[in-house]
Amino acid sequence: MDIQTATALRRLRLVSAPEAVSFLILLLCSVLKRTTDFNAVPVMGAIHGLLFVLYVVFWADAWNRAKWGLKTAALYFVLSVLPTGGFFAERKLRREAEDAVIAARARKEGVVNA
Repeated sequence: MDIQTATALRRLRLVSAPEAVSFLILLLCSVLKRTTDFNAVPVMGAIHGLLFVLYVVFWADAWNRAKWGLKTAALYFVLSVLPTGGFFAERKLRREAEDAVIAARARKEGVVNA
């Protein structure tokens, strides 16, 4: 894996969890707006919208650089629109990064011819 691909995947991973948290907070704010006088939906909507746009931009970059198949790319996109999907995306991306590091070390030590 080259450095640009690793960087694209890292950016996607780093925005996944905050995007999921902002989605959950936005849902909570929506409930509070309808049940109390508290209305933070405009602020949280803007924050979540920005994080979602960043996620989609980083997702497209990662898809392009990592050469994901349609199934993998669709999985990461669907995870972005589920309330807790960002947490699962972050965990899966972290595992892929760890596996890439292990594979790179194995190649360097001559254990694997990959």
